Amino acid sequence: MSVEENKAIVRRAVEAINTGNLAVADEIIATDFVLHDTFLPMEVRGIEGAKQWVSMTRTAFPDVRVTILDLVGEGDKVAKHWTFSGTFKGEFGGIPPTGKQFMLEPALSIYRFTGGKIAEIWMGYNALLMMQQLGVIPTPE
Repeated sequence: MSVEENKAIVRRAVEAINTGNLAVADEIIATDFVLHDTFLPMEVRGIEGAKQWVSMTRTAFPDVRVTILDLVGEGDKVAKHWTFSGTFKGEFGGIPPTGKQFMLEPALSIYRFTGGKIAEIWMGYNALLMMQQLGVIPTPE
């Protein structure tokens, strides 16, 4: 797969998160997929794990919006600079909803591809800022 084809798959993944179209995972996620998320206490594994992660995210933040700011690729990897926003309306990781909105930027993910599918994602963002915006922890004065 070319870098441009891999970037197109990243765009499809983002659209699937924004719309909740879990069926796309069967087409773009490798069976041995692993998501490394700085906020989650565990790795997300496999196609079903990816679907559960999207469902969990959309349950907590039903109006979730991921916006791609930039995609850069080389070889079997694509880096995505992105924003993440939504309203905290459902439980997330045992945290009850606050009804507050958040906007994360900068956020960065690196996707690794194998066989035309996403095999691995490393995702980094400021989880402390997110928790402050959601009213889960106090904002420093």
